[in-house]
Amino acid sequence: MAMKASVPPGLRITQVAVVVKDLRKTMEAYHKTLGWGPWSVYEHKPPVLHHTTVHGKDVAYTMLGAEVHCDPIDFEILEPLEGPSIYKEFLKEHGEGLHHVSVVSPKEDVRVVLDDFKRRGIEVAMSGRLGDNIEFYYMDTEPMLKMVAETVSGHAISLKPSWTYP
Repeated sequence: MAMKASVPPGLRITQVAVVVKDLRKTMEAYHKTLGWGPWSVYEHKPPVLHHTTVHGKDVAYTMLGAEVHCDPIDFEILEPLEGPSIYKEFLKEHGEGLHHVSVVSPKEDVRVVLDDFKRRGIEVAMSGRLGDNIEFYYMDTEPMLKMVAETVSGHAISLKPSWTYP
């Protein structure tokens, strides 16, 4: 008899993100239309970006990311650069748009969320680390949730940006 997975504790949303072809143009549009800013912009590449995987394989990729705090959550814009990524897959399949929602456990323990996804048969689609303390995992939840769920141990907004806008 198969064990039925219990309902996890309510996961808190910490960030919503879009994937785009032109980060600067999109960031400027959000600033001019919604007044969001200042934006912290990051060049996610080695050595800060490391231990990267796509569909279970060690793969190198880079991206630009911009984050802004919109109380109580953060909003992120991502532009894929070099290497394969689920961002590029999304752009090819769907075009630009809402890509993922970051969720964390009430205790903010990334392992709790990863273990629960694994018990449900949900695999990691892409992962990596930023600096020494930030781990991020994109889960293959699109078939079930109609979006990608990301679980993290922190966000880039806590790092020093490459530049800011405006």
